[in-house]
Amino acid sequence: MVSVEFLGPIGKSPLQLQVQSLRELSALLAQDPELSAWLQSCAVAVNDVLVSSLDTPLRSGDRVALLPPVCGG
Repeated sequence: MVSVEFLGPIGKSPLQLQVQSLRELSALLAQDPELSAWLQSCAVAVNDVLVSSLDTPLRSGDRVALLPPVCGG
């Protein structure tokens, strides 16, 4: 199982999913209308390392975090 965390204002509880890649995870999350809008603007980290490719493989025990854009001063 892969742990998926939604940080900041996304406001979703963590999920445990059986997925093999970020592409597969993205397709599942896109089915949720609330998450769909966030997917376009969030950075993604796998095990605390930022990744940019949807072809990134995932293994059981991995932790994926969706990081929404932030602003501050």
